[in-house]
Parts: sequence; structure tokens; C-alpha cells
Amino acid sequence: MTITFLGTGTSQGVPVIACTCPVCMSADKHDKRLRTSILIEGDGKVICIDSGPDFRYQMLREKVMHLDAIVFTHEHKDHVAGMDDIRAFNYKQQGPVDIYADERVQIALRREFPYIFDDRGYPGIPQIDLHTIALAPFNVGDVRFTPIEVMHYKLPVKGYRVKDFTYITDAKTVSDVEKEKIRGSKILVINALQKEKHISHFTLGEAIAFAQDIGAEKTYFTHISHRLGKHADVSAELPAGIELAYDGLKLEI
Repeated sequence: MTITFLGTGTSQGVPVIACTCPVCMSADKHDKRLRTSILIEGDGKVICIDSGPDFRYQMLREKVMHLDAIVFTHEHKDHVAGMDDIRAFNYKQQGPVDIYADERVQIALRREFPYIFDDRGYPGIPQIDLHTIALAPFNVGDVRFTPIEVMHYKLPVKGYRVKDFTYITDAKTVSDVEKEKIRGSKILVINALQKEKHISHFTLGEAIAFAQDIGAEKTYFTHISHRLGKHADVSAELPAGIELAYDGLKLEI
């Protein structure tokens, strides 16, 4: 099974169009961070976790020719805004794309994309099959997802474990009960927004401490703000077994 990091960045901070900081001006491809998402390919399925504002470009960049499903972590715009662009897959596949979301996320999707749910069936709108998830494990075909609830300040957000791989974005706190679902993962992906204190995201120091507590063989940091610093500089500060993810990174699990 292959994991591709479609994006490892965030909307947090100064917009890139107005920023002249060293990260935003860097020529290093590792510093070009689109909004956070991953692609899972294996066991006969192609699945995205989240579809942010950069979804269309990410699909084109990775030459994704087929998409079975999108699994959502939460309803914030930087994780759902690109869902409209599944229509190209509808056309090519001549069928709907499966959408997996909890009830709260579904309310947001109906609010943000009301035309998708319009009973009049306007031609050309995205075609979806909506599946309601909670905290119980669920399958997308033969791919087993175990939801992990983390807190993004006061907002519950879902991370997911697939086999020995755990993917979490937008965490600030994780209960001991949910940590037990993560333990034993060989690969952990967790958010590390910036070095300075933040109300709703792990800082770099907090992410390192969390990774060391979990003890995965390998940890990758994602959902990275430009405020964290340049990839090469931050990488030199990280403990053994912990790396910054970057857009286009591929892992085999």
C-alpha cells in the first residue's frame, strides 16, 4: 500500500501571496507546502483523506486517474473546500465517489455545497455516495480505517489508523483512550504547526513529545506553517526517527 503526501501545509499564518519570509521565498521544493491531505493506494482502492482548496492541482500533479473515496477528518475549509472537483472523476468513472464523514462534517458539506444535495439533480454537479461514520472502525472496500478522536482546541477531529500507519492532523490534545489506538503503529503522521505556542495545534516541541510517547518506528510531521521554518533547518533539529513530511513524499506501508 502506498501513501502519498498530497500536501503538508496549512492556511495558518500570512497568505503566501503577501509573504516574503525565507520559507515562502525558498527555492527548495520541500518548502512548497499545499494544504494538508494524503492519498492511499492499495487493496484495490484509491482513497483521499480530505480534499482541501488545492485538491484539483494535487490530483493533476500526482496524475491520479481514478478516485474511489474521500474520507474526511473535519469540516474546516482547508480540509473540505476542494470536494467540488470530484466531478472530473465522476465523468471519467461514470459513477459517484464515496464520501465518508461524520454527522457534523455532513452538516458542513450540505451548507458549503448545497447544490450537490439538491433533489432536482442539476446536470454536471458532483455525484457522491455519502456514508456516515463515527468512532467505530469501518471499511472502504478491503481498506480498514480505525478512527482516532483528537481535540483541535474544542473541536473533535478524526485521525485514522490504517494497518500500522496512523495519520492525524489538527491535534492539540489526545486522550489516553485514543492514544491506545495509536500505540503499536510503525509509522505516525502528526501535525506540528510552529514553534510558538498555539491554542489549537501541536507546536513542534509538543509534537516531538507526543511522537516520543507513542514510540513509532518513524514519525513524520505535517500541517506545517511557514512559521515553523525551512525544511532543511528544522530537519537538522529533529531527533532520530522523526522527519518533516513534504509534498509528494511517498511511503510504503
